Order: sequence, then C-alpha cells, then structure tokens
Amino acid sequence: MPNTPKPPAYQRIKSAILAKIHAGQWAVGSAIPTEMALSREFGVARMTVNRALKELTDEQVLERRQGSGTFVAQQQFNQTFITVRNIAHDIESTGKRYHAKVVSQLALPHSDLPPSARAVFHDTQRLYKVEIVHFGNDKPLQFERRFVDLAIIPAFEYQDFNKINTSDYLISQVPLVRGHYFIEAKPCPPDVATFLSCQPNSPALRLSRYTYSGDKVVTFVQMWHDGATFRFDGELG
Repeated sequence: MPNTPKPPAYQRIKSAILAKIHAGQWAVGSAIPTEMALSREFGVARMTVNRALKELTDEQVLERRQGSGTFVAQQQFNQTFITVRNIAHDIESTGKRYHAKVVSQLALPHSDLPPSARAVFHDTQRLYKVEIVHFGNDKPLQFERRFVDLAIIPAFEYQDFNKINTSDYLISQVPLVRGHYFIEAKPCPPDVATFLSCQPNSPALRLSRYTYSGDKVVTFVQMWHDGATFRFDGELG
C-alpha cells in the first residue's frame, strides 16, 4: 500500500463541510461560517476557502447570497444526497462480526474497462478498480467490484479499504446527487465463486449501481451475493 498523500487543503475543507451537512449539523438554509472564520479554522488562506465554497456552490450543495453569506442550498438538498447502503452496517445490524478484505486493486485506462463499465464512463481517461470481499462471522457474504473516476476523486487509489468502507469514503469526498441500480439473478462466475465460497455457475444475485456527482458518473459498482444464502430486504413507507 503506497503512502497516502495529504489531500489538498481546499478538498479537506469541502469534505469537512459535506460531513457536517450529512450529519445534520448544518440543516437546509443554515448559514455556514464566513470565509474568514473557515480560514482561521483550517489555517489556510481565504483564497483556498473561496475555492472550496465555489466548487460546492457549483455542485449546488451551497448557495451564496450577495451581502448575506453562504447557506446550505434548499432546492438541491433533497437531490444532493442519496442514500447509499453500507454493507458493514447491514451485516453488523444482524449481530454478525464484520470485516473486509481487499483482493485486487489497480488503476487502469478507459480502454481496459470491461464492457459493463466502459458504457458508463464515457469520457474518463483513468479509473481505479478495487475488489473487496465482505465477511460476516468470517463467512463471505458479498463480493464488491468497484470502479471510480480518479479525475473526480484522485485520492481514492491511496485509501486502505481493508479498514474503511468505499461508500462512506465516497460520500465524505463528493456530493452524490443521483444514481441508478438494478438487481439481477445470474450464474455466479468462477472468479467470483472463489471469493464467495460457492459453486461456479450456482445461482447468484448481482446488484449493479452507478452514481453521479454533478453530471458525471463518479462510481460504478457490481456487488455479488450467493443466491442460496443472501436476500435483499427493506421497508416501504
């Protein structure tokens, strides 16, 4: 694992603001601290703070009002943050011990993507692929194959996803505005079956999802589950 470079100061400010909004500390319509206050808090120049606020405004997370300050955007808020399930929370909520193991990771050009991912990332030059097995009580429950646009989140390739969750990290870095997912019954491919400890071509459930930040896809993921032992559930209303 290479040493993790320190993210740029403006990105750290953006992440901190997003974290406070996600946590509900700054509600819709709330004024955020002034550039001067944020400059003092993070020990950076006002120009750096201004860049972070400008990008969040362009992403419609914040709204800057002339003479009044900067506020958490009202109109876009409900569209800005979509719910992304965290497999660690799902497994732990059943009383099982959770851990993850990264089994593959590499940066690759658009031309090397599999067709399913190539169709999603239309104009991206460099992406990062990570494959992770998620365990409950030491039994493999999910195989995750994820692609991320490094032009949007360049530090993604330096994270240790044995210790942090990919979805949590993405949410902390950029606003996820919308997404699309579909669930299919598929024969389990031999390479995936090895990681799920099931028979090749046995029934499997595959959830595919691509998620946008702004008008670009930031991540595409396929999550495989043994069809004999896993089910999707939820509540309506």
